Amino acid sequence: MSRVLVVDDDPQLLRALRITLRAAGHEVVVAPDGATALREAAASHPDVVVLDLGLPDLDGTEVLAGLRPWFTGPVLVLTARTASADAVAALDAGADDYVTKPFDMDELLARLRAVLRRRSTETTAPVVVTDHFTVDLAARQVTVDGVPVRLTPTEWALLSELVRAPGRLVGQRQLLQSVWGPAYETETNYLRVYLAQLRRKLEPDPAHPRYLHTEPGMGYRFRP
Repeated sequence: MSRVLVVDDDPQLLRALRITLRAAGHEVVVAPDGATALREAAASHPDVVVLDLGLPDLDGTEVLAGLRPWFTGPVLVLTARTASADAVAALDAGADDYVTKPFDMDELLARLRAVLRRRSTETTAPVVVTDHFTVDLAARQVTVDGVPVRLTPTEWALLSELVRAPGRLVGQRQLLQSVWGPAYETETNYLRVYLAQLRRKLEPDPAHPRYLHTEPGMGYRFRP
């Protein structure tokens, strides 16, 4: 059983989420606004937080900023379909994934299971293995079908950021800041160029990526 903190200012949705999550076997704590969410998180120590970005008192990213210095569990954000920029900002602030409103409860439960599963296995393992290539993070080496592949330092930095978060959507800004630095956080063309190079070297069919996926306008996702 996982303890889930659900933060949303819509009473009907909050009630529906409480019922659905409890039926799925979770313990549920609820909060109708950001200030309450931060207090409940400190008091109840949840395993995962489901966080609406449109709160009446604090912006969702402000709640994230208050959580992330000490809360290491996954955060799944809820966002309006038209607010992709808000979702990107939340991912950059430390969210693990997002679900757009309106959403299907089964989809939410699946995303919740995925972020919990990923956080329990998220690569403390130094070697990431797929059916086509292997990434040895400790040795900084990549092999395709057992044959070493040479990556440039930038390609390696980008790949390692993605494989350290299997299945998780990594935001464009986060990748740009991590690989190139804060001055390059708007240079999204860099990501397109270098992801194309990585796909040519690692994917069995670069035109139809199996492992290195793009979510347009949002970021990139490594699926092992």
